[in-house]
Amino acid sequence: GLSTLPVSCGADRSRPAFLHSMTSPASPSDSPLGKTSVYASAYEPSLLFPIARADKRAELGISGSLPFLGMDVWNAYEVSWLNLRGKPQVAIATLQVPADSANIVESKSLKLYLNSLNQSRIASPEALADVLRADLSAAVDAPVQVRLTGSDEFGKLSMAELDGLLLDRLDIEVDAYHPDPSLLTVNRNAAPVEEKLVSHLLKSNCLVTNQPDWASVQIHYAGPEINQEGLLRYLIGFREHQEFHEQCVERIFMDLLRQCGPAKLMVLARYTRRGGIDINPWRSNFSLSKMPSNARNARQ
Repeated sequence: GLSTLPVSCGADRSRPAFLHSMTSPASPSDSPLGKTSVYASAYEPSLLFPIARADKRAELGISGSLPFLGMDVWNAYEVSWLNLRGKPQVAIATLQVPADSANIVESKSLKLYLNSLNQSRIASPEALADVLRADLSAAVDAPVQVRLTGSDEFGKLSMAELDGLLLDRLDIEVDAYHPDPSLLTVNRNAAPVEEKLVSHLLKSNCLVTNQPDWASVQIHYAGPEINQEGLLRYLIGFREHQEFHEQCVERIFMDLLRQCGPAKLMVLARYTRRGGIDINPWRSNFSLSKMPSNARNARQ
C-alpha cells in the first residue's frame, strides 16, 4: 500500500499509535530483535523500540550527572521512499543521538521503522528529515539531529582510518575473553603522556541474539602512561561479552577512568554495519574542538 506523509512534522503532531512505547522503555528481551519480522508496507513509527540507558549505567556505577559528554552517530545506508509522483528516492541518513538522551533505540527496530517508509510518498528529502527527527527524538527523549545524503552527493563521502598508535602490533598471549578491568594499569614512574591508541580487535556480542558486533576503537587520553599490552588484552576481553554498542563504549570509558585516572579521556568505537546500519558511539570528559570524523573505515 501507499501512504502520504505531511511535508513537515511539527512538535504537536499526534502520535497516538506509539506514544506508549516511546514513554515506557521495556526490556531488551521484549524487542523484535532475533524474531521473525513482518515488514510494514506503510509508515509505522510505533516500530521504534526505545531502551532506557539508566539500567546499564547503574550497573557501571553512573548516577546523577554524567561523567562524560558524547554522541551516538548512526549511519543508515538503506533509506528509501517515494516522491509525490511515486518515483523511488534513496539516501544515506546520518543520525546523531546525544549521550544524555534517556533512551537508545534498538537497531533492528530502527531498520523496520525505516523500511516502513519505503512505500510512503513524501514531498521532499527535507520533509523526510523532519519526520525522522520528530519520531527519533520522541523515541530517545532528546533532540536527534538528522542529515540525509542524496545519491548526487555519494561521491563526496570519504573514507579514513582512525589515527593513533596501533595496539594490534603487540605480540601478546590471550586466554580470557571477558572484560577484566584489572588488566588496565599505568606506569607511575614514567612522565605523563598524551596519546591516541587504536585497535581493530574489538568484538562484542548483541545483548539479545548474541550475534557478533565488530569494531575499531580509538582511545585518546592524557595522564599516566597506560600499559599497552594490558589495554589490548582488556579490549580483546570483550570478545564473548554481551552488550549493545553504546554500553560497551561506556564500559571501556568508565573502566579506563577508574583504573588509570587520566586527566583527559575520549573513547570512540566505529562498529561495522548490520542490517544496513552502523553505530559509532563516542564519549569524552573534555571538550573536543569538533566532533570525531564520521568518515567510514575500510570495514564499514
